[in-house]
Amino acid sequence: MGQHVKKGAFLFLSAMLVVLLSACAKKDELPDGAKLIHKDTFTFVASGEFKPFSYVKDDLTMTGFDIEVGNAIAKELGLKPVQKRMKFKGLVEGINTGRADAAVASHTVTPQRSKHVIFTTPYYYSGPQIFTRPDSAIKTVKDLSGKEVAAAKGSTYADIASKYTKNVKVYDSDITALKALSEGRHDAVITDFVTGKTAIKEGYKITGRQLIERSEQAIVVAKDNPKLAKDINRALEKLRKDGTLARISKKYFGEDITKKPN
Repeated sequence: MGQHVKKGAFLFLSAMLVVLLSACAKKDELPDGAKLIHKDTFTFVASGEFKPFSYVKDDLTMTGFDIEVGNAIAKELGLKPVQKRMKFKGLVEGINTGRADAAVASHTVTPQRSKHVIFTTPYYYSGPQIFTRPDSAIKTVKDLSGKEVAAAKGSTYADIASKYTKNVKVYDSDITALKALSEGRHDAVITDFVTGKTAIKEGYKITGRQLIERSEQAIVVAKDNPKLAKDINRALEKLRKDGTLARISKKYFGEDITKKPN
């Protein structure tokens, strides 16, 4: 009898767990069928460790170019913006497991990433650059052979570094990598040219060398949410046309990096 009771209780609890998990997995939808994890909100993630794109203020909320773009998209969609912080290397997984609607986090568009997520149209254009200390003899990628190069974990910059040297050190953020370089560690850092330029303005003892290539940065949405990607694209197009993207860019960088380079 006791075994039958235990078995019945186990089956009941299992059924309840399935119901609860199903309820958690269910998403709200916009009128066009685009899925949201919470009703009437646009929940987006960023690392908060990529100044001036996303960084943490004294009140522990995030600000920066990416954050303001995320807020502007939410407003355009008629939704409340909700920001979440997550390590950069976990952002794609966070989107695909339903912890956020999108990542507004300076993701470089690559064929490999495109296998796992949907990219929106680019919202700014950038490029990886080599940064060294001022007294370094490193000038171009040819000089990186055998050198110790640092980059952010999970970034395309770490992948680029590995093409030119086997000695790649990874950090949780680009800023900590640049700080280490400035303080005498490693031979070089590869990161976004705007991030490096901002670090120089803030007093880091580094200098820019070769701009390796040009790249497109886009917002990341889960593969099963193409309608949300389309909605974000429409919002981005409106924000381009009315000058909002350019205004946010000039606020943080003193120039418009949202225009496609010639």
